[in-house]
Amino acid sequence: MTAAIVWFRQDLRLADNPALRAACDRGGVVIPVFIWAPDEEGDWPPGGAGRYWLHQSLASLSAELERLGSRLIIRRGDSLAELGKLIKSSAAEAVFWNRRYEPAVVERDAGIKAQLRDQGVTVESFNGNLLLEPSQTFNKQGRPFRVFTPFWRHCRKLGEPVAPLPAVRKLRAPDKWPRSLKLDALELEPRIDWAGGIRAHWTFGSKGARESLREFLADDFQGYPKQRDYPGVHGVSRLSPRLHFGELSPRQVWHAVREHEIERGYVSETRHAEAYLRQLGWREFGHHLLYHFPHTAQAPLNDAYRDFPWRWNTAGLRAWQRGETGYPLVDAGMRELWHSGYLHNRVRMVVASFLVKHLLVHWLAGARWFWDTLVDADLANNTLGWQWAAGCGADAAPYFRIFNPVRQAERFDPNGDYVRYWVPELNALSNKALLAPWQADADELKSAGVVLGKTYPQPIVDHKQARQAALAALDTIKKKT
Repeated sequence: MTAAIVWFRQDLRLADNPALRAACDRGGVVIPVFIWAPDEEGDWPPGGAGRYWLHQSLASLSAELERLGSRLIIRRGDSLAELGKLIKSSAAEAVFWNRRYEPAVVERDAGIKAQLRDQGVTVESFNGNLLLEPSQTFNKQGRPFRVFTPFWRHCRKLGEPVAPLPAVRKLRAPDKWPRSLKLDALELEPRIDWAGGIRAHWTFGSKGARESLREFLADDFQGYPKQRDYPGVHGVSRLSPRLHFGELSPRQVWHAVREHEIERGYVSETRHAEAYLRQLGWREFGHHLLYHFPHTAQAPLNDAYRDFPWRWNTAGLRAWQRGETGYPLVDAGMRELWHSGYLHNRVRMVVASFLVKHLLVHWLAGARWFWDTLVDADLANNTLGWQWAAGCGADAAPYFRIFNPVRQAERFDPNGDYVRYWVPELNALSNKALLAPWQADADELKSAGVVLGKTYPQPIVDHKQARQAALAALDTIKKKT
């Protein structure tokens, strides 16, 4: 009986997995494989938080496969070499995988596909991770989109995404399994256990992903358009790491939303559904941009910003990373990130703006910190977000739009629920003082046990002065923008 290898990557699920389905439909033995090859990811090998999540998700996938009488073969090293060894040991005649779209991986995969085909191996790749292929999405002039709204309008005109594939229920096993490493041999988990906060905030694997989606649709979906900007309430789905590691596919999410509407008797597309599905659109847009403009992982899309006078501000960067800037909303966000591996999207915009505009630190420094600390670190969307904040990317916020972190807190955390949770040393302050403690009355600070500069830092920069400095920096390149 012939055998086919299914190369799992960022598609760690059994449902809506086109590569796995193709191998099953072929009718022979199916050998599921994961290869740990971080050196093949270019300048962006997986960060610490991502590696931790990957370990848990691989363990979950392995258990799911074992329940089907199969198993996950784990290897590490050069992907082409390991696939070659597996083909030889199993007499496999085909290799299937779902595509990824990061520049280094696209180049790697193209080379592997060509070499295996030259050896007479059947190789097929599939779209299992996006709603639309970036290679097939262009504007009327035949060029890639650079603005989100026309991109999304174009996508929506193409109709609803195809329905997700059902979960695989049976896999043919070989008479003899190829050699496999233990998952622990990949050393994805930290030697010093710093991941307790991540464990406390998440469940891992496709089962946990499906439960998270069901809970969101049942509890928070109706209020999504209004609540999504408020970090102190449960108003978002938190599905981003699920989508990044492929515990869920975007097609599964899309059609679950549509089924939710039908179950509740809606006869047309609802406002909350469109608001949420639009966020899937932003994910698609990020991958569209990175695929067509691969240099943007390291350099600005807007060439004028190559000459922007960024500052080497080690002390400011360190204070930002630690959540010790003296601006409570910024500090709350950075502490949430460090503890849980996650950061609410509204707060992501605030902390990113603070780094690149209040401190004039290069956006790549922030992107790399997020890359190492976010469980949903995704090169396409991380790049899109940071270039948006820095004003140098597609559809970016103008650089002269400078978030005031106090005003942002007043608007989106007016009762201080979010700040109080993550910055507990300020708990006893009134709502007004909580969001700008350096402006508080001395008696209130004393009564609350807050000593600025000791129990909580003074602001490391004055907002008004920082704004003026940012605008002056912009003036140096304004003629080029």
